[in-house]
Parts: sequence; structure tokens; C-alpha cells
Amino acid sequence: MAIAIVPCVTVSTPEDYKASLERVHLFARRIHVDVSDGSFAPVTLIDPAQIWWPEGWLVDIHAMVTKPSLHLPQLLALKPNMITLHVEADEDLLPMLQQIKQLGIKAGIALVRSTVPSEVAKLIEVADHVMIFSGDLGHYGGTASMMQLEKVRLVKSINAGVEIGWDGGVTIENAFSLAQGGVDVLNSGGAIQKAQDPKAAYESLVSEVNKQGVM
Repeated sequence: MAIAIVPCVTVSTPEDYKASLERVHLFARRIHVDVSDGSFAPVTLIDPAQIWWPEGWLVDIHAMVTKPSLHLPQLLALKPNMITLHVEADEDLLPMLQQIKQLGIKAGIALVRSTVPSEVAKLIEVADHVMIFSGDLGHYGGTASMMQLEKVRLVKSINAGVEIGWDGGVTIENAFSLAQGGVDVLNSGGAIQKAQDPKAAYESLVSEVNKQGVM
């Protein structure tokens, strides 16, 4: 399976959202949109009612929210490619993941650095996607903690077929190592959105993850 480089959109206003899509529209067909309630993450990001995308795009929505049930109806109505909920939320995610899947949308879960996969095994078993989160909630940048790659093996031991994502600190320096470590989807925020030439930054990441390893 080809490794996917997915540009992130982490913004607070409709104007910044439109500008972010314009920066990636020439090359991206799959994007990662962050939403936040201002509680789970320390910032309030774009309202789901203001999210849109060009026809034919795949959009993954990463919901950094404490009470996912309050936001899920609105997110489901958007009919995205995937909805990712944090296992650290204050609610039982199992019925929500099942509801997402029943509507033909991929159900993803995200694990922050301190979360141990075995503690959320029941959620990993039903998820289509598990995202290893190593960034700063609600902000571009952050540092990729390569120690978190150990979680890939632990997650796969629970659900061998699940897609693995990574969010936080993806750069040209670590993209190859992340791909070699078993990550299928590299969500990249600042490295693309803040680049002088976003298209060149994206293409460099694609080239990096697809290069052949040297023994």
C-alpha cells in the first residue's frame, strides 16, 4: 500500500480555511481537517458548519472534543472520508464508531502520547484507522516523538489490518523513518502549510516515503 501524505488544515476562521485549501488544491486530493471544542484542545478551531471541500476530495476530520456525541451528528452530515475521535474523550466511543461505520464512513481513533494501546483494545479492534498523535493539540508543528513508533507494533498486535496514521511533527527528516516504522498515513501540517512552496514540500515528502531503504 502506498504511503499517503495528507496535508493538515488547522485554522480558526473561514478565511484561513479557504486560504489553506488554496495552498494545497493543486496537488492534494486528501486532507486532514482539525476541529476542536476549546476544551479537549486549548484552542477553538473552525466550526464544522463552515467546513467544505472540492468535489472528489477525501477529507479526514480529526475531532479534538471532550464530548464527541455533541458534535457527531454535524460531522456525519458532512459525509467525510473519515472521522477520528480521541480515545481520551469523556464518553464511550464504541457505539459512535459503529454508527460512523454504518454510514459508510471510516471510523478512526486517535491516541495521545500517554495512552497505552492495550488500555483501549476494544476500540482498536473495531476501528478502521488508528492515529498516533505526537503533536500539540490544535496547533501546527510539534515534535515527532519517535518513541511513539513502538505503538504501531502494539496496535497491529490487536488489529493486524488497521490503517495507521501519524499526526505531529512530520518533516522531511523523519518521514522515511515513520513510513518504515509502519505508518500508512502521514498527516503533515506546518511542513506543508507554512512552506514557501507547499507543492514542492508535499512532493518532497512523497518522494521521501517512497524511496528504497539502503541496507
